[in-house]
Amino acid sequence: MSPVIIYSMDISQLPSRLLENAVNEFSKLPGIGKKTALRLVLHMLNQPTEDALSFANALIQMKEEVKLCVKCNNITEEELCSICSSNVRDESLICVVESIKELIAIESTSQYKGLYHILGGRISPMDGIGPRDLNVDSLEDRVVNNVVAEVILALSTTMEGETTSFYIFRRLEKHKVPLSTLARGISIGDELEYTDEITLGRSLLNRMPYHGK
Repeated sequence: MSPVIIYSMDISQLPSRLLENAVNEFSKLPGIGKKTALRLVLHMLNQPTEDALSFANALIQMKEEVKLCVKCNNITEEELCSICSSNVRDESLICVVESIKELIAIESTSQYKGLYHILGGRISPMDGIGPRDLNVDSLEDRVVNNVVAEVILALSTTMEGETTSFYIFRRLEKHKVPLSTLARGISIGDELEYTDEITLGRSLLNRMPYHGK
């Protein structure tokens, strides 16, 4: 088809229902408003058909084939993620994080060589998230059924993050496994995923014992 070029348009008066549907779907993405969604849709409309189909197929294949690692809850295409199945990682270390975003942030520092456990969130009564909504039971099972030398609580230093750390501490203290938390190079109240790599790496290397306080 011929390239479609629209320089300025009121997004409430789009000339096509299909175009409007596409804009509405793009605008559901985090941080994407209607105007940005319109620019993205028009860009895709101007691309060769095979490129647009490749983009769409990549999303469909990701949705259908990506699943959670049965061990740590990381995203993977296999039963175990590449970290859990690696023979060079230290299996005696478990770094507990809230989500995949924090795992990626820590991996980018190249300072940690152990395994992970993704909770799937943090305790937040305001958002209706309680302990039972998190992957804490499976974390405790890993501590009980494996030789674990240390559990690192790499959670955000927000009220919710601190509450979650304390809950995990209470769950694991009877198993006598050493717990540690990141050094406070990370400011109180900061989200871990937005911390720069150098600060995060140093905080991980200089982590401190965690005693539930």
